[in-house]
Amino acid sequence: MAILIATRVKGQTTEGYDGILATVRDSITPAQGFIVHFAHPAEGEWNVYEVWESKEAADKWFAANIIPNLPKGIHPKRSYHELHSLVQSKSFELGIARFFNFMSGG
Repeated sequence: MAILIATRVKGQTTEGYDGILATVRDSITPAQGFIVHFAHPAEGEWNVYEVWESKEAADKWFAANIIPNLPKGIHPKRSYHELHSLVQSKSFELGIARFFNFMSGG
């Protein structure tokens, strides 16, 4: 079953998050095992959530794409949660594509 990765990023700013997302957006959507990414700001931190087909696929992508792009002093704390269920709408893939297109200014 799929895995939810919850990441708390203390000290991250909106500009910092948006900068990293702009850098990695094109590599995450076709990544093997990737399902969805979403995030929101909180007081003094960002909370980032991703659903992947496996922990291994997520960790491989994170190590190759996020770690090299983190600003100095930013240390994400990740937790893993095996999902019991994952229900997607029929238009899920289309909706995600539209979301990423919107986020990229398209």
